Amino acid sequence: MNDTDNALPAPPPPESRRRGALLAVAGVTLIAAVAYGAYWALVLRHEESTDNAYVQAPLVQITPQVGGTVLAVLADDTDVVKAGQPLVKLDPADARLALQRAEAQLAQTVRQVRTLYANNASLQANIDLRAAEVQRAQAEVSRAQEDVNRRLPLVASGAVGGEEMKHAETALAAAKSALAAARSALSAAQEQAAGNRALTEGTTVANHPEVLRAASAVREAYLALERCELLAPVTGQIARRTVQVGQRVGAGAPLMSLVPLNEAWVEANFKEVQLRDMRIGQKVKLTADLYGGKVEYDGRVAGMGAGTGAAFALLPAQNATGNWIKVVQRVPVRIELDPAQLATHPLRVGLSMEATVDTTDSRGTPLTAASIVKPRVTDSTAVFGAQEAAADRRVDEIVRENLGGGHALAKSGAPHPLAKSGAAHRVAQRSVARRL
Repeated sequence: MNDTDNALPAPPPPESRRRGALLAVAGVTLIAAVAYGAYWALVLRHEESTDNAYVQAPLVQITPQVGGTVLAVLADDTDVVKAGQPLVKLDPADARLALQRAEAQLAQTVRQVRTLYANNASLQANIDLRAAEVQRAQAEVSRAQEDVNRRLPLVASGAVGGEEMKHAETALAAAKSALAAARSALSAAQEQAAGNRALTEGTTVANHPEVLRAASAVREAYLALERCELLAPVTGQIARRTVQVGQRVGAGAPLMSLVPLNEAWVEANFKEVQLRDMRIGQKVKLTADLYGGKVEYDGRVAGMGAGTGAAFALLPAQNATGNWIKVVQRVPVRIELDPAQLATHPLRVGLSMEATVDTTDSRGTPLTAASIVKPRVTDSTAVFGAQEAAADRRVDEIVRENLGGGHALAKSGAPHPLAKSGAAHRVAQRSVARRL
């Protein structure tokens, strides 16, 4: 075997190796570009995302409707309270006294109005009595007139003396005077009865204007007493408590805040150029920094703010200056969350979120369209309606107690006209006896 047979094959020249590497890199790059282009055309082109998104929720201010001294604070920061739960108690002494005065005035008014209705019967009886007196006086006048008529022809013949004739004429004059007096008394009785009927006509004791006015005073005093205990209007978490025991607070003073976290939403601030294809109702995927990518929320686009964040800033930018640089503005977009997911993974106000909107569905109303929508009730509470219903029941009790057993309303057990029995109020949590 010679040396030529044992020699290794010659390595390829460097130019060939470089060309092969470049071709491989170019192929991989081309494949990646094609894959990314396909992914962009199928997915990314229909998505708009931002990490400038934060959790928002209603901020309910707890403020007293009446002034007073704080006796107790029943909830503190971070506490979760239910709708109707007491939060703060004010001193009820003055309100209780005012309620007692109003109740006494209502009871007295009912009895006075009952007297008006009772006077109708007595005044009618007086009219009947005066009418009978008029009839008797008329009979006396007729009898006296007949006596005069009988004696008058006999005076000329001397059968009847002049003195006797004079007595007959005097009796006739007296009878006529008595008749005039009886008629005047009858007219006075009729006018008095008409005046009393004017106070009672077209109404009953229960809905007499005087009773209604006194009942309004009772309702006002009752509500003032009930409002000495501040109730949570909605279910939520307490925040920013500032009230202290012994503090004198006035009506409308902020005492604490209540955040209903179950009504939270996300405010995502998208750039102007990202809003072109967004529609109301489009699906949104969200993640919170609090939970990370393992928890994903399903949301939907609910609407867009009326202006950019810069326009509503405390110190808005002054763009009419010499040194001006265009800055792409961001507009807040409201995203509603799934309540079930919120209950499973609660969020807090101000938490950072990442939102990705799927713009594939283009059937909804564009965000840029200023469409008129029907009014809707976004928040409501029935807590305070119970206080008004309890006040109506208290008014009903007082009126019944002072109507008397013989009154039709007291015997029938029907609701008093002042009581709003048809209103959709839930049962009050405290009884009247316990409050008084």
